[in-house]
Amino acid sequence: MKLADLKLGIYERALPISAAWPQKLEMAERLGFQFIELSIDESDERLGRLEWSARERCNFRRQMEDSGIAVSSMCLSGHRRFPLGSHDGAVRERARVMMKQAIELAVDTGIRTILLAGYDVYYEESTEQTREWFVEGLREALRLAARENVMLAVETMDTRLLSSITRFLNLKRCLEGLWFGVYPDLGNLSAWGYDVEQELELGREYIAAIHVKDALRVTDNFPGKFRDVPFGEGCVDFPRIFNALYRLDYTGPFLIEMWCGNEVNPEQKIAAARDWVIERMREGGYVD
Repeated sequence: MKLADLKLGIYERALPISAAWPQKLEMAERLGFQFIELSIDESDERLGRLEWSARERCNFRRQMEDSGIAVSSMCLSGHRRFPLGSHDGAVRERARVMMKQAIELAVDTGIRTILLAGYDVYYEESTEQTREWFVEGLREALRLAARENVMLAVETMDTRLLSSITRFLNLKRCLEGLWFGVYPDLGNLSAWGYDVEQELELGREYIAAIHVKDALRVTDNFPGKFRDVPFGEGCVDFPRIFNALYRLDYTGPFLIEMWCGNEVNPEQKIAAARDWVIERMREGGYVD
């Protein structure tokens, strides 16, 4: 693949948290990215985006159009706070409303893929019942997503429930449909010790996009570290994985996942990460 053909994005939480959207979009373009992944996290401020007015949605679209940079995917991690599998019925209802709002926001802003955090619950005890409620909530969400042509893609996570593509495939047997995919996180898959090449091969038909980040491996006496691991200091064998993706003829988007938006000037760190990732892609034969 030619470098010019690569679809490489940056997670919004890597960009300055205080910057307005025109500045975020301009920075992403200047640093050589083709898209930004919108963050709808647990904070009240970002959950509030689900209730943007028609004018706010229109302004957001106009800012993207003026910049030439897309916001083509959404990370809906706010379900950690309001999970679909919660023991509390009111929380489950809030989670379902959030899912409906996220799909509507995607339709109104041109977002094509919503990343779902693969947790039945996060701050509560996971049980067989919470997992059943989680699947029930996903089934309802997929009916809405299919109607609106929006892809829902479950991330491979930092907890066991959906830690691998194999586990996603077990879930997909209950939730078949064109609009339900997987969003592999290379760091998470590697940290759990999976054969990442084999996992990608198993899920090749369902991969919507790929998260690129490093991580530290889980061991008998270490819980692993799934975020904020500098590229090159973790356990991910990037050249080998990119070579596997080349052999699988993967042509979908990649998203560099970083959390440096609270830093005074994250631009240099983001630029260095992009250059490092592209060099590993070259080593793996993925890009010329």
